[in-house]
Amino acid sequence: MPRMFIFGLGYTASVIARSLQAQGWDVVSTGSAGTLRFEDEGNIRLALADSDHVLSSVPPGGEGLDPVLDRYGQALAGKPLSYLSSTGVYGDTGGAWVDESAPVGTGRRTARAEADAAWLGRGARVYRLPGIYGPGRSVFERIAQGRAHRIDLPDQVFSRVHVDDIASGVLAGLNAPAGAYNLADDLPCSQNTLVEEACRLLGQAPPPLLSLEEAQLSPMARGFYAENRRVANGKARRVLGWSPRYPDYATGLRALRATTSPAIASPAPIAASSDQR
Repeated sequence: MPRMFIFGLGYTASVIARSLQAQGWDVVSTGSAGTLRFEDEGNIRLALADSDHVLSSVPPGGEGLDPVLDRYGQALAGKPLSYLSSTGVYGDTGGAWVDESAPVGTGRRTARAEADAAWLGRGARVYRLPGIYGPGRSVFERIAQGRAHRIDLPDQVFSRVHVDDIASGVLAGLNAPAGAYNLADDLPCSQNTLVEEACRLLGQAPPPLLSLEEAQLSPMARGFYAENRRVANGKARRVLGWSPRYPDYATGLRALRATTSPAIASPAPIAASSDQR
């Protein structure tokens, strides 16, 4: 039985873990939902030595340091590696398309870009992810909680990816060449379009259109609107043989609507040490 060691068993990594287990993998992990504490160096080093692949979804810490590489970098030598990064490394492109050849490190997520580069330097498969959604973590929950907004920003677009499509991409890349791979759907759209489609599926009116100032968003939420880009997934399609099961927001929302009760849904808990996008 092959073994995967996962640093940071959060929302996305948990879905990856279940997909691996369905294919006969043993999974050992850190995080609040994991099997080991991140600080348990003795047992972690033993588990790493007996692992066939290592995946990290742990975001960078202060000053761009990657906690996993900082503490366990030597124990990862010679291991096949995967890392969940962010398309935020590309910064703002004014709505233009970006692929893996685009420059990185110019946006607001400089620490993420540094961690991204560090994992690439270790020969990892680095998966750059846009906005992640899925069961318990979607626009439906935001609507139910009164947190969905429509912001009057013409031409603002975002890329997204369903969590199940991340899992299938990571599994497709287990034996792929090292390098960066964008895992995104085929149809970037505005946040307004997403909210309007979700409200249509719910049979309710969308929230009012507000200016960025009127919406009184948190600094983190305002940062969401500071960058504007479309993310191309052609390399993952060509090299990994991957294609998204949910190629656009409408397909993904219909699937979620059919299997959940958005009016009473609540977001799934996310391990503090794992991917938090």
